[in-house]
Amino acid sequence: AARSMGMTQPTLGRQVAALESEIGFDLFTRRGRGLELTPNGIKLLEHVRLMGDAANQFSLSASGKSDVIEGDVSITASELLATFMLPRMIKTLREVEPGIDIEIHSTNEVRDLNRREADIAIRSVRPTQPELIAKKLCSVRGHLYAAKSYSRQLGHPPTIDELNKASFIDTENPGRLMELLNSRGLNLNKQNFPVISNSHVVQWELVKQGVVICATVEEIGDNEPLVERVIISDLPLITMDLWLVTHNELRTSRRIRRVFDFLVSEFSHN
Repeated sequence: AARSMGMTQPTLGRQVAALESEIGFDLFTRRGRGLELTPNGIKLLEHVRLMGDAANQFSLSASGKSDVIEGDVSITASELLATFMLPRMIKTLREVEPGIDIEIHSTNEVRDLNRREADIAIRSVRPTQPELIAKKLCSVRGHLYAAKSYSRQLGHPPTIDELNKASFIDTENPGRLMELLNSRGLNLNKQNFPVISNSHVVQWELVKQGVVICATVEEIGDNEPLVERVIISDLPLITMDLWLVTHNELRTSRRIRRVFDFLVSEFSHN
């Protein structure tokens, strides 16, 4: 808890003790090496959550009223998008809007826009929350890619038997990629995934080194000279839509609207 709040454990302990002294009852009781909420603490927790939600809503409304095209705008995107697609767009944005400072959250986890964990998100799934605004950016297609050095060990195109002996990578083993490839006629098992990583950037580097085969989108795979597609059919392996998302309270902020519209334009030209 202390680490997530950016403070030391003794500092947090002193603040909790001061709060308990102020309200006149204990919030936590010690259980072994950890702490548990007391019954009074549990009752108070719901009120604190409501206060936090109200504070977040106030912050959203206040940010949305800004007419100034300067200040901070935070963008969250998947690791691959943040690494290989966003930088050149941000370079152009900084040239035309030098007053806007950009903070990029590179994560494969979904950030909570309602809690201001980011101002703008690029997602592969359209959000269902009514308070979020989503604009479709584009449709992307994905394929299998391997280093040219690895691909030379396979046929052109490789046979099913050759692919069944190849090495692949995913975020877990067994994972979605094995399931997807087996649905396309392959017969892969856990032995076909000798390396796994929760980082898509690490996966991509391993592909470039000729260690494994992975799936990624055309915009990344086709622009890397060290790799080439591994064709298993005429159809793309993956198709998905990309969505640009923000909170409806923030659309009236000129700087956030400017970044939002800029990204829509950039993706439409890529």
